[in-house]
Amino acid sequence: MTEDKKPARGQTASGARKASAKSARSRAREFALQALYQHLVARNDPAAIDAFTRDLAGFHKADSVHYDALLHGSIREGAELDALIVPLLDRKLAEISPVEHAVMWIGAYEFLHAVDVPWRVVLNECIELAKEFGGTDGHKYVNAVLNGLAPQLRGAEVEADRSRTRGQP
Repeated sequence: MTEDKKPARGQTASGARKASAKSARSRAREFALQALYQHLVARNDPAAIDAFTRDLAGFHKADSVHYDALLHGSIREGAELDALIVPLLDRKLAEISPVEHAVMWIGAYEFLHAVDVPWRVVLNECIELAKEFGGTDGHKYVNAVLNGLAPQLRGAEVEADRSRTRGQP
């Protein structure tokens, strides 16, 4: 008989963080992901998506400034973000799940514009989003793509971080 594995403190049974353990920025990413999904799937008007999302339960706990930047910036720069992502894909962009596509937009956008957020935090947050909202192994795909993108967009930071970890036993 096998023993049931209990989730770590602050995590759900699936390994995702419990809502109570999430920061305002993490919540902003979640709401931005939901809004970007609506944009990618239904091509709804960004203003309508924004109004709908702001009315969702729990939005008041999100960092609304970060949410605004992620939603409107990702939509505005979607073609540029896709141009960064596509070379790292092993399939056509149209074959990527809209959830993983939106998560990669969030990651690429933050690499470019949220330089106050360390690259590893961006990567980890995006992996968490993909685990919670994406397909079974979608987080692995997001991890691979964003790990490939980070050195291009945050080269000095990534190299400094990797040099520090190489120097440790």
